[in-house]
Amino acid sequence: MGIKWDEFFVTGDPLIFASQIGIALTIVGAIAGITYFKKWNYLWTEWLTTVDHKKIGIMYILLGVVMFFRGGIDGLMMKGQTAVPENEFLNAQHYNEVFTTHGVIMILFVAMPLLIGLMNFAVPLQIGARDVAFPQLNALSFWLTVSGAALFNISFIIGGSPDAGWTSYFPLAGKEFSPGIGNNFYAVALQIAGAGTLMTGINFVVTVLKMRTKGMTLMKMPMFTWTSFITSIIIVASFPIFTVALALMTFDRTFGTHFFTISGGGMDMLWANLFWLWGHPEVYIVVLPAFGMLSDIISTFARKTLYGYKSMVISIVMISVLSMLVWVHHFFTMGNNAAVNSFFSITTMAIAIPTGVKVFNWLFTMRKGRIKFTTSMLWALAFVPNFVIGGVTGVMLAMAAADYQYHNTLFLVAHFHYVLIPGVVFPIFAGLYYWWPKMFGYMLNEKIGKWHFWLFVVGFNVTFMPMFFLGLDGAVRRAYTYSAETGFGPLMMLSAAGSIILAAGFAALVYNIYWSARYADRNIGNDPWDARTLEWATATPVQHYNFASLPEVTKLDAFWHMKKNNEIQPLTEDEIEEIHLPSNTWIPIYMGVVFGISGFLLVFEWTIAAGVAALGIFAGLAFRSFDYDEGFHVHKDEIFETERKWRKGANKGVKNHVS
Repeated sequence: MGIKWDEFFVTGDPLIFASQIGIALTIVGAIAGITYFKKWNYLWTEWLTTVDHKKIGIMYILLGVVMFFRGGIDGLMMKGQTAVPENEFLNAQHYNEVFTTHGVIMILFVAMPLLIGLMNFAVPLQIGARDVAFPQLNALSFWLTVSGAALFNISFIIGGSPDAGWTSYFPLAGKEFSPGIGNNFYAVALQIAGAGTLMTGINFVVTVLKMRTKGMTLMKMPMFTWTSFITSIIIVASFPIFTVALALMTFDRTFGTHFFTISGGGMDMLWANLFWLWGHPEVYIVVLPAFGMLSDIISTFARKTLYGYKSMVISIVMISVLSMLVWVHHFFTMGNNAAVNSFFSITTMAIAIPTGVKVFNWLFTMRKGRIKFTTSMLWALAFVPNFVIGGVTGVMLAMAAADYQYHNTLFLVAHFHYVLIPGVVFPIFAGLYYWWPKMFGYMLNEKIGKWHFWLFVVGFNVTFMPMFFLGLDGAVRRAYTYSAETGFGPLMMLSAAGSIILAAGFAALVYNIYWSARYADRNIGNDPWDARTLEWATATPVQHYNFASLPEVTKLDAFWHMKKNNEIQPLTEDEIEEIHLPSNTWIPIYMGVVFGISGFLLVFEWTIAAGVAALGIFAGLAFRSFDYDEGFHVHKDEIFETERKWRKGANKGVKNHVS
């Protein structure tokens, strides 16, 4: 495309220049620190080449937290720009880039990694398995996600960020209106990350179907496992659609085809349909695992069995079906006929029914419960009223005629933030506080956690509640400025102030992670919450083989009943057998690097170089096909010693020592 080398790096903007310096210093500092403390071998053997589902889950969570910071900075910049009328903090082009990257990062590189990270950590433990079905594929999924995230994020310092919105609608996203390479980053990076997510979906479908421990039927699975399973099915159904759409977008922009370009006879509405055929199920891909986490957390801290377990399962399955039948409500304003709008209005309203069922299930679970108000439970409690606001406004938007008035205003922006932040971020925080002890062997500080909770919840409502009223007053979305005569200024300033409080809440979480890593008590036992599911029947943190002998399940909330009925028997030395585990491998991280290099070259439309680099992908696949490493065995003596240490100090006086 004839890009000039002096245009390779983005220049001319002080904010971007400062970011470039910051990134360079951070990389140099990280390399220097790792070298000084001689941690390269530790990182390589324990983390970068691991296939342990628990460590992969933790790395997903780390990626999500880092991307949360990155996407949050974008959000603060947008709020800074719109805080006052006719502001010049960001120009129109920079604002378009910021709100595009904010949306993509928050959905695909914050919510998805955090949820998949928690799925990776907890689901195999909840079903009594020693790993996922395909450990190497699991590692490859992670490194492709990292590769896609890295490629997408370097766009704002190299080449230029995408600027057509997170939906990247055509014809705006085409070469006619976006001739730069920014939207190439969108097309290529999301294909790479999406391939990783699709592999995760396949992996967890097989894991749940084939790896459950003895006695664990589908109707005895914890609710988080159920929602992760249904989510994985939705991933397998919807992500190929998005992958095809992104491939066609790449062909249009790089090779001059005309699938979506109107001037060449293409159909811009084809993109809208393909995007939302993936995009609306994607909402449930991130929301359903969050619902499962809430179910397990509320049940634990209300100290009751989840109310209406079967109805919860049925409602999740109904949502998964309906999630594929509502996509057109995202473009009611684009000229559909009355019959089409009516059908999708009805399906959109119908999805509120199974969602409402779950809300009442949670409320009835808490009714007459002996609720323990931990930080994790506070997040679960805050979810209910805030998510209901998002749901009710969603029903309002489901009416096609009304949607014509609401759709392109800040009312819609407020709605989807009231769905996604209480419906995804609140449960993720609840899950982090809940499973943190099992991951690391210590709890996050509850006092700092309360500060995190109140700052974030108050900041969230102060940020987004005014946007409902601004939207009803006619404030349009995607606008980088507005005039003083509109009268939007006071509520815009209030919303911007709320975003500062929101950022302070996130800062409290980061400080909590730091403080707890340094000072938290490590002597907390294996079951600090008096929990109900099998992941708490292991050591804290979890031993690398998960279970010395696989548990046998007879009831829902298996671990709870084992404890209460004193059914946990001493583990004798005769019962211990050698455990087979997969070996570490360098192939997944290698594949992630090669995908990233090939994708980077394709972004700049250096197609021959990209093709040559892609040969490295096939080389990796070929090498894997000749990899005959059958893993290793954990010796009985090591298992015996590990089990003796943690069972000796197990909680609650339960007789579960090694004898």
